[in-house]
Amino acid sequence: MADDITDRLRTIPLFAGLDYAALRHVTDISTVLELPKGSVLIERGLAGSGMYVVLDGVAEVELRHRTIELGPGEVVGELALLTDHPNRTARVRAGDELRCLAIGRTEFWELLRLQPRIAVPMLSTLARRLQDVLENPA
Repeated sequence: MADDITDRLRTIPLFAGLDYAALRHVTDISTVLELPKGSVLIERGLAGSGMYVVLDGVAEVELRHRTIELGPGEVVGELALLTDHPNRTARVRAGDELRCLAIGRTEFWELLRLQPRIAVPMLSTLARRLQDVLENPA
């Protein structure tokens, strides 16, 4: 199972630049979550304790004025880990059966320290999402 996850991480833009040992480390510090359709993964306003990488299924991100869908390879919950204001800005639900990796705050920061190259695709993702919100505010 761990080797399957490690191989899967190679296809995810955030981790694609990492070597096998680093991917294996990501697998080791992660927990696989399986959620039925409709389950809440993240609740707006609560403190963020980790981020999630969608492996299978769809995560519905309920923003204040609209909902967006994120699929396999996408990351949710990372914003609360990267700011001084750790509260969640959106509710995230399982749009269908959802399988994802959970990476805790402490583990995330250790991973970022050991593998700083993941910061570049993460910044790209954040910039793309910010641009989308600015261009489509409602």
